[in-house]
Amino acid sequence: MSNDQLQTIVACFGKPVAGNPTQYMMERAFEHHALDWRYLTLEVDAADLEDAIRGMRAMGFRGANLTKPHKVSVIPLLDELTETARLMGAVNCIDRQGDKLLGDNADGKGFLMSLQELLDPQGIHAVVLGAGGAARAIAVELAQAGAEQITVVNRTPQRGEELVQLLNEKTPAQARFQPWENHFVLEQPCQVLVNATSIGLFDPEARVPVDPHSLELAQVVADVVFNPVETRFLQEAAAAGARTLNGLGMLVNQAAICFQRWTGQEPEVSVMRDALEEFFGL
Repeated sequence: MSNDQLQTIVACFGKPVAGNPTQYMMERAFEHHALDWRYLTLEVDAADLEDAIRGMRAMGFRGANLTKPHKVSVIPLLDELTETARLMGAVNCIDRQGDKLLGDNADGKGFLMSLQELLDPQGIHAVVLGAGGAARAIAVELAQAGAEQITVVNRTPQRGEELVQLLNEKTPAQARFQPWENHFVLEQPCQVLVNATSIGLFDPEARVPVDPHSLELAQVVADVVFNPVETRFLQEAAAAGARTLNGLGMLVNQAAICFQRWTGQEPEVSVMRDALEEFFGL
């Protein structure tokens, strides 16, 4: 697709969040940078993903984001992966480079950038709740950024132990698995405790099953959930005296990383942040 003939298209494949805040941010950023680009939200069933990627190639889409359930199944359909995506085993950003499609994962990078505004991850002990895609991305990025110890807490032992094995074999961090039984109790101090599950998404009353009294042992408590912005988990952490980090920064940062990949321009992050806050009525 030639930019002087047609608008440049970026797509989001998957089952996007209602209204898609990423689309809202991207469209605002394209407008701010005077780019005649469009970001489309396209719901794609798992059985149709291969056809969607083939169509992306044929129609000259510049790139794409992937949401559940496509972050892993898309990998065999791409030409190359970044080292980070290969290590995580998941892709959320596709970048067209010539006639090839490169898969990357910006989730963990987005979280790390947000966390670094509060503390340096070098040498820290981090506790990660969950072992799914977001947890894998965050744990790997923390390890590569110098986290010394990572505790993975998960209800399904197999998934938790697989992530721990990955961290111990492929990164410098020392990782261990802790089963998540009933209410998790944080028993020793840590610099970061992060809820990397979807518990609380669109449900302000949902409780992450963690003993709220033990949250005082965490220096920073983070939540990847971005709606509501201040989850019940974060409210309990603040009441216990911990510093809190909501999911908005991660969402903005991962979008900014994708924007830079696709356009070759550094985005005005404040514009994207303002758009996101406007989207959520903050």
